Amino acid sequence: MRTYPVEEKERIEQIIRSCMICYVGMADKEGNPYVLPMNFGYEEGVIWLHSAQEGHSISILEENPKVCITFCTDPKLVWQDEEVACSYRMLAASIVCRGRVAFVEDDEVKVRALDSTMRQYSGHTFSYSAPAVRNVKIWKVDVEHLSAREFGVPSRNSARYKDRQQF
Repeated sequence: MRTYPVEEKERIEQIIRSCMICYVGMADKEGNPYVLPMNFGYEEGVIWLHSAQEGHSISILEENPKVCITFCTDPKLVWQDEEVACSYRMLAASIVCRGRVAFVEDDEVKVRALDSTMRQYSGHTFSYSAPAVRNVKIWKVDVEHLSAREFGVPSRNSARYKDRQQF
């Protein structure tokens, strides 16, 4: 089983849309890593995140806005030979993105970000009260670098390769 790079935009977006959370990594001024699982929205190379107005992550990002965001599909245990331990792998796809957080203050853009996030999880249209929009901290991350991989995939010559889109 192999690891393959993913370069097709449609496949990358399919992987992102299949994820329920992303992990956002950042580093404080002493270089200590800090990683948060977060809900997200995604559209056209922008990852939208939201949080409270204050907190540890906000303090870190005000000093260093660089982030690394990862997505991973639900892994599935697969093997080539049930009796051979080293033939076991996790079948999944992952994406690693790098960018910088810009905090959004404009209420119209905040609503667009919240709509993007809700589209990730629901097919519903929502309205937001003015205090809710005013009190949420919106993080906009323009993706500067993206790397996507599928791993635990049978060889491309294998008949099982066609099953790779199950995750």
